[in-house]
Amino acid sequence: MKILVCISNVPDTTSKINFADGDTKFDTNGVQFVINPNDEFGLTRAMWFKEKQGSTVHVATVGEVSVEPTLRKALAIGADEAIRINAVPTDGLFVAQQLAEVVKNGQYDLVIAGRESIDYNGGMVPGMLATLLDVNFVNTCIGLEIEEDEEDKVTAIREIDGGKETLATTLPLVVGGQKGLVEESELRIPNMRGIMMARKKALNVVEPIDAIQGTEDKKFEKPAPKGTVKLVDSDKIEELIDLLHNEAKVI
Repeated sequence: MKILVCISNVPDTTSKINFADGDTKFDTNGVQFVINPNDEFGLTRAMWFKEKQGSTVHVATVGEVSVEPTLRKALAIGADEAIRINAVPTDGLFVAQQLAEVVKNGQYDLVIAGRESIDYNGGMVPGMLATLLDVNFVNTCIGLEIEEDEEDKVTAIREIDGGKETLATTLPLVVGGQKGLVEESELRIPNMRGIMMARKKALNVVEPIDAIQGTEDKKFEKPAPKGTVKLVDSDKIEELIDLLHNEAKVI
């Protein structure tokens, strides 16, 4: 089985976020970038298929040369090969079209992407990718099994409102994975041997295809700062009710 894991290069959640050029661009100065957490769950599950069933695992991302350290980390974790599509990931549709071309050329059986990236939280790419490829799709996936003797048969578990849903489907398949696809304790930190081996693995750079850009960022803004806390004496119930009703508007 041949697996492609789609990786997003996202800011670490501890990074301080700022914007530049009149709040029209994200300021990357001083920002530490990491593998998108939802993608990391998918990569870990792909490594399980590699170790237990002999699958081949490739990773891919859309980005300029600055994203290569993130791809190298994925190689150090155990991926066999990395692909960087040499373009700025302008929006979800553009990214999905680029990844679809990689999937077609690589003839992958299983594509695992995070259900969304933690920077823009668009949640669009996996579904668009499945549509462009015209293959089966399972989103918000928290469980994935593929029968060893019949690799086209898949059992997937997805999170739904109020519970879980178990699905039977077949390869080829696109999965939008998330926390729960593997346990957090199973996530891997590259060791020295993995880092050394990653230097010898292929990191292929491909040029983007002509693609539609469906959206354009016009402006960014940070959430408004929280207001000061107002303390109300315990015997002033009417004042508290008035504040909750007219100011906080929660009752």
